[in-house]
Amino acid sequence: MAKSSTPKPVEELTYEAAFAELQDIVTTLEGEPASLDQAMSLFERGQALARRCAQLLDEAELKVKRLAGGELVDLDED
Repeated sequence: MAKSSTPKPVEELTYEAAFAELQDIVTTLEGEPASLDQAMSLFERGQALARRCAQLLDEAELKVKRLAGGELVDLDED
């Protein structure tokens, strides 16, 4: 997880920072034995990080739609 003792507030993280921290939390929960309290704390932080990533992706999609005039072109070539 984050190297500092007090992690940055989730609302201030970029997508890349939030996603990297979320990956660290998943790795920690999958690999290292932790107390129930620590595991719950990590899980709660992970949920907040996942929501932040989803929010930032939604905002990016909305911005792209606005720039494209409200219509996104499907790039799948089937």
